[in-house]
Amino acid sequence: MPEGPAPVDWEGRALDCASCRFRMRLDLGQCGLGWSCLNDRYAKRIERFFLLNPELADENLNHPYFETRVNAARHASVFRIPRLLDDPDPAVRAMAILRLPQAAAEKLIHDPDRAVRIAVAHRLPPASLIPLMHDVEPSVRLVVARRAPDGVLPGLIDDPDPSVRRIVVNRIPPDWIDRFRRDPDPLVRRAAAHRRPMLFVEDEDIRVRHAAAEEGCEKVLARLLDDPEDIIRETARARLAKLEGSADVDR
Repeated sequence: MPEGPAPVDWEGRALDCASCRFRMRLDLGQCGLGWSCLNDRYAKRIERFFLLNPELADENLNHPYFETRVNAARHASVFRIPRLLDDPDPAVRAMAILRLPQAAAEKLIHDPDRAVRIAVAHRLPPASLIPLMHDVEPSVRLVVARRAPDGVLPGLIDDPDPSVRRIVVNRIPPDWIDRFRRDPDPLVRRAAAHRRPMLFVEDEDIRVRHAAAEEGCEKVLARLLDDPEDIIRETARARLAKLEGSADVDR
């Protein structure tokens, strides 16, 4: 059933099934105006066309519309994909990276487009991500922070983006958590407080101390029972009661 915008080609011209070289697919129910067409401007219809006709992907890798090339690349033989690493459109290059073996990703590690470098960061072996640790795009560094080996993570402790640092603080070995005590972002410190509560019992932000109260041991909780904020004291008392109750059961 037709959906989405009016069916026009990538240049805004009306589509004509009668003149299409894949006209026979219409009779087979594998394409149709408004729902499945490789010449349509609407990406979902192109995607549906190749889902129904994957065997046509190889011969459409040179299509003038980048969305058609992207979707063809999803289904084409992997032996036809390497030349797409030089495609003028970044979406096509990114798809090529995701389809090809990991070694191909190294060729585009310095690609000017962030979408391609994100694809590279997803495909490279974790130990090969070091060159992307200081990429100008936070979205690239986010992937690095999620995939890099533990030994690489200290190099991201001072990353300028708090989203990257939040990932790092959740993955880095515990001995490094003290490096986040003076992090400028309270949400980063809050994540750190969940891992090593004692380091953050005097943090200036209520959210950070609350995290310490949620996860702390008896020594941490003893410090927080006198916190100036009601919610912190209440949380500390509730946590302490839970710990004491568990201890009684263990006996």
